[in-house]
Amino acid sequence: MENSIIKELVTEEEVMSAYPVMNQLRTHLEEQTYLDLVLEAKEKEQYKLCALFHDEEIVAVIGFQPMTTLYYGRFVWVCDLVTAVDKRSKGYGEKLLTYVHEWAKTHRYESVALSSGVQRIDAHRFYEQKMNYDKVSFMFKHTLL
Repeated sequence: MENSIIKELVTEEEVMSAYPVMNQLRTHLEEQTYLDLVLEAKEKEQYKLCALFHDEEIVAVIGFQPMTTLYYGRFVWVCDLVTAVDKRSKGYGEKLLTYVHEWAKTHRYESVALSSGVQRIDAHRFYEQKMNYDKVSFMFKHTLL
């Protein structure tokens, strides 16, 4: 991983450069919807989108935002984390999540939290066994539209 760097994606062009990898996780999003949602989240929610580049190619992306709730206190919520399907099991996800852990510590947040789809068994194993996350709750969703 010597030729790897993590960079926050700031411009519209940079955000769009991550779409092919992000679309592997968020398959329901068309390009324009993806861009619109990222830009709105950056503006309203302090959402940050970062990419891990290996040999100048985006191989993994992470989206996160600082939050404050009564349950978690001051924490960072990982909204999105995906490694390109052909680049998995090379430590890229670990490197990005560790980057967020360090960002959170630097900005004085108490913890990092995330949710993961019930079908993502490999991801759960990664979070619990490799990254030492605790399974603390179930997440529920009610669709209105």
